[in-house]
Amino acid sequence: MALFSQRKGIRLAQKALQRESIDEDLRNRLWSGLKIVVWDRWSPPDRIMGYQSEDGKQVELIIKLIWLHYFKLPIDTIPAFDRAYPKSAYEIIRKHFFEGEWWEVYDFIEFLIKTIPKEWANHLREILNHFLEAENSAYRIINSEIVEITDEHEIEAIDSAINQSIKTCKLHLSRALELLSDRKEPDYRNSIKESISAVESVCQAVTGMPKATLGDCIKMLKKHGTMHPAFEQALLKLYGYTSDEGGIRHALAEENITPSYADAKFMLVTSSAFVNFILMKTSEFGIDVNK
Repeated sequence: MALFSQRKGIRLAQKALQRESIDEDLRNRLWSGLKIVVWDRWSPPDRIMGYQSEDGKQVELIIKLIWLHYFKLPIDTIPAFDRAYPKSAYEIIRKHFFEGEWWEVYDFIEFLIKTIPKEWANHLREILNHFLEAENSAYRIINSEIVEITDEHEIEAIDSAINQSIKTCKLHLSRALELLSDRKEPDYRNSIKESISAVESVCQAVTGMPKATLGDCIKMLKKHGTMHPAFEQALLKLYGYTSDEGGIRHALAEENITPSYADAKFMLVTSSAFVNFILMKTSEFGIDVNK
């Protein structure tokens, strides 16, 4: 359900793509991933024999490393890990995770991935990346580093295109972003189609032609000013990939083609850039566009 700020396009991309922020849903899921892969492996020593599982010993070693290298506290201040104990090590770590800044959460995850056994790290990376994508985070875990996959310039391009475009184009881009960022049922296929439709709608508005393409739009712009031939060809080739029979639009007609988040995000960012370029050029050339 689209809320007021989404319908109005107020920082829509920034809200949909979690950059320099972590909402409650994402923080909860990231912690659950840590619990499943790491913390739940702990078991106390047997009360009679004193035997402790290898996984249990490994978790306690990890706790020592957290205290020594992450918290940088004396290891003789580590309380019992068992949650049954007041102010347990588990609860101290949990409090840090849930009360820390968004970047502290990612710092802790990075440290943990670099500290735990490789097999655990591979499993944790897979689970957390699934959650990061599902909650539309701008970050992913690659190897042992958390990296940004949606930068500030991409978000600004989307915001600018949505906020400054003509009405029909704004509707297509807003819908593309909504389909991309739906955390329960994302629809990448139709998000891509909406992104392509946004470019075509602004081309049609600029040229006054009901079936105008980017090529038609560029021809009209060239009548008012110059454009470097190499740049023109680059634009047309990229647009061709999105629209012609050998491009992604044709591929979307095939039922066995399943677009990914990366495909849909690329198309949204690229289409937004196209829209911004066209509108800026029309403004430079004094072309009146009916918005």
